[in-house]
Amino acid sequence: MRLFLLPISTRRALIYCERPSVGTPGHQVSLLDKATNKANQTWANWEKTPSDAPWYRGGWKRSVTLHGNKVLRRIPYQEWGLKTLPALSGGRRQNELDGVDKVEVTFPGLFLKQDRVFPLLKQLATERQSLHRKRFWWSIVGMPISAPFALVPIIPNIPFFYLVFRAYSHWKALSGSKHLEFLLKHNLIKPTPSTELDEAYAAGLIHPRREDSRNSPPPTKEQIEEVAEIVERQTNNGSEDVMVLQKWNGKLLAERFHLPEMEVEIERAVEQVESSIKAKEELKEEKQEIEKSTSYGKNGVMSKHESKR
Repeated sequence: MRLFLLPISTRRALIYCERPSVGTPGHQVSLLDKATNKANQTWANWEKTPSDAPWYRGGWKRSVTLHGNKVLRRIPYQEWGLKTLPALSGGRRQNELDGVDKVEVTFPGLFLKQDRVFPLLKQLATERQSLHRKRFWWSIVGMPISAPFALVPIIPNIPFFYLVFRAYSHWKALSGSKHLEFLLKHNLIKPTPSTELDEAYAAGLIHPRREDSRNSPPPTKEQIEEVAEIVERQTNNGSEDVMVLQKWNGKLLAERFHLPEMEVEIERAVEQVESSIKAKEELKEEKQEIEKSTSYGKNGVMSKHESKR
């Protein structure tokens, strides 16, 4: 099993587990996987509903997916990342302890120092366990309450199915976090710096667009190191959180490692982290403005706002 630890900013990272393909020897598709694949296919079919379809002839399906996708994009990227890790079954536990199933974590060594890998993994594994456990049970409790919506004609019971999805999502994330915690506890993860990731990260910071990155030669080792040093300087000795991954670069990373499902995970994470950093910057500026307007001036004279009191 291979894990990817992908820094989104200098402080936050996404974990992604490479999923075995259906044709991989020894890989069995469980009933839960089949149900999940069926649900994903149904959702994809609903998204294809013509935009001009009348409401009573299926137009509601497109409306549901449009609003639903907005809700899904607000689910924390940490939860989506943990959901990619498989649950820790008895057989998998023993195989990992015996060394039959090797586990490595791949990361860009120049954009994420190796001594930060395990602390980041531990944080991802433990910080949200209680939240997922609590919200899993709240979703279970809410299912009977939403059952009467099934009486609404034509439209399926959307609130009920949403709670089912959230319960499943929290359970998957909790299972993934426990699996990751187990791996860390027994020292079963091998950190593996990746020059390919370093190259991809540097290219994403050098070029302004995906097309430019595609059409340009890969950055040299000297360029990659220079970009990494610039990012480090921008953090002001770690006091600032700086973006290191571009949203458009998710597709290129997914293509490079032949993991198409990775693209949407990266794009979602970048979008959320960018919004978080922007919100903190705006809050900081607002706080500075308030302090400036209510404090004494340099010459010991009260501000104009204060003098009117």
